[in-house]
Amino acid sequence: MKNSRFTYAEIDLSAVVYNYKLLCAQAGAGVALLAVVKANAYGHGAVAVSRALAEAGAPMFAVASIEEGIELRAAGIEQPILVMGVVLPGQEGLLIEHRLTPYLFDLATARRLSAAAAERGTAVGYHLKVNTGMSRIGFDPVDLPQVLSLLKTFTGLQMQGVMSHFALADAPNDPFTHEQVGRFHRIIESIHAAGFTPQYIHQANSAGILTGVARDSNLARPGIALYGGLPSDAFAALDLRPVMSLRSAIMQIRTVAKGVGVSYGHQFVAGRQSRIAIVQIGYADGYNRLLSDRGEALVCGERVPVVGRVCMDWIMLDVTDVSGAQVGSEVTLLGSDTDGNLIRAEEWGAKIGTINYEVFCGISRRVPRIYKEQGSF
Repeated sequence: MKNSRFTYAEIDLSAVVYNYKLLCAQAGAGVALLAVVKANAYGHGAVAVSRALAEAGAPMFAVASIEEGIELRAAGIEQPILVMGVVLPGQEGLLIEHRLTPYLFDLATARRLSAAAAERGTAVGYHLKVNTGMSRIGFDPVDLPQVLSLLKTFTGLQMQGVMSHFALADAPNDPFTHEQVGRFHRIIESIHAAGFTPQYIHQANSAGILTGVARDSNLARPGIALYGGLPSDAFAALDLRPVMSLRSAIMQIRTVAKGVGVSYGHQFVAGRQSRIAIVQIGYADGYNRLLSDRGEALVCGERVPVVGRVCMDWIMLDVTDVSGAQVGSEVTLLGSDTDGNLIRAEEWGAKIGTINYEVFCGISRRVPRIYKEQGSF
């Protein structure tokens, strides 16, 4: 069905591949990249992004749930898929059937998976998640001797990898990251001493790759940088290409006199006679309501302000000074326009008090994803 709302997110798959290759170069020789495509590839479309990266040589993918992994398998993705989330009781068979790899952070799940695998005459490969300072998910170092001893008794399991996660790698000069690296080294030594020989060792996220703090690992997990997002302002000089451009079009232009209020609550009152463009996008599409009277858009190569409160399905732009603006004119809310002007997700985040991750993930599913030069998946 044709999109009747004129609102869509254009996804540049060539930019995803470009960013992937840049990250490969940054990671260095001997470090493979496990592409993180959880949360629908941060809102960019997990199937399309994974297909593009698989074609570019990505050897592994990471998702947040079994359901996300099954979606990729159904789409023909054959590379190993790491599930970085919970395996609920009763899901063990699904995980095994679809050849998904869990990361383990609790013994109850380990017991269930081992039993399910043994019943089927197979073994489940897993990545052991350890806590080096993130203090979120993972086994603590003090508990590892007992954990490793018990894991040896689970005949239906096979340790394929060991992983941890940085808490402050997006602040390149923070010494805590190096402290985490040291803790991880000691954990790996204890795992080897216990008789395990994991194939994959990984700790670095996008920021960890870009700062080179975990080059002695052989796997790394880029996420936000794949999509052209900066891990923090410290990486602003990097040549990462934004992948998503959020677009709509002007549906009506209204001339309002000085002193006339616009949108709910008349939060905005025209200070002069103004041309107000009505655009069919709103907070139900992921255009955050906190961008009321704060957001900007690109129209005819010019930046124009959002005026009045963002509605569920509509926003208003002041195009008084854009002579070429008319009904049907393209509006770019995020990403680049045809003239090369750019609104970054980091700008949105700064204005509404959040991060680029949430900006991308917040673009709702009712917004069609259109894949540049490759049609729509």
